[in-house]
Amino acid sequence: MLTTEQIEQLAAELAEADRTHGVIPRITARFPDATVDDAYAIQRIWRDSQAAAGRRLVGRKIGLTSKAMQQATGISEPDYGVMFDDTVWESGATIPAALFSNVRIEVELAFVLRDALKGPGCTLFDVLRATEYVTPALEVLNSHIELEGRTIVDTISDNAAYGGMVLGGRPMRPDDIDLRWVGAMLHRNEQIEETGVSGGVLGHPAAGVGWLADKLHQHGDRLEAGEIILAGSFTRPVWVTAGDSILCDYGRMGTIACRFV
Repeated sequence: MLTTEQIEQLAAELAEADRTHGVIPRITARFPDATVDDAYAIQRIWRDSQAAAGRRLVGRKIGLTSKAMQQATGISEPDYGVMFDDTVWESGATIPAALFSNVRIEVELAFVLRDALKGPGCTLFDVLRATEYVTPALEVLNSHIELEGRTIVDTISDNAAYGGMVLGGRPMRPDDIDLRWVGAMLHRNEQIEETGVSGGVLGHPAAGVGWLADKLHQHGDRLEAGEIILAGSFTRPVWVTAGDSILCDYGRMGTIACRFV
């Protein structure tokens, strides 16, 4: 377990890395005994400092929910982070690559909640009842901790590597489409880089939202009406740099496009 002073210092380091778009050494290399609870404590201090500075929380992201992502990172359990209002773009956006560190793109579905959700025991059916609509989304990963050898503790501390999201496509009510079978093809510069199907996220992407509601309950929190929840990637991350154009085709649910400059 880390001390309160160590947790506050690491949160400050990550806040500075976020401000300068830098990278810090792995927390677990410096503090091998750091726990998952320590990591969420670091994340909460960082989150509260950002909210105090005027940023508005609009939702949460769930990470590492699919085998593709767990194999890509070497981490075998999901995690979550928070999303602020200034990190959301619409399809067609031009995004400055310099805002991020270790920039990658993931293919996801976003759940927009009509009703609050809380654990324990939040089921897939609870999530579907509480969801107003589901829409295609791309997540921009933004890692401020060196990637080599990182663990779940490093990733959680770094707000689950969240940088931003791009929303687009065709929003649909959850009973209008089988959410297990949403397929997507991700193109970078007109070349297909990744394909996947949404059932790769815990068998059903809504299951990830239920997991998050239960996890937040352990931390004295819940999902509020109106929040946007990124349910987790069903492809491996694709690296992007300035000059890259991204197009993701979700079939019936439409397309999302963006460009990094």
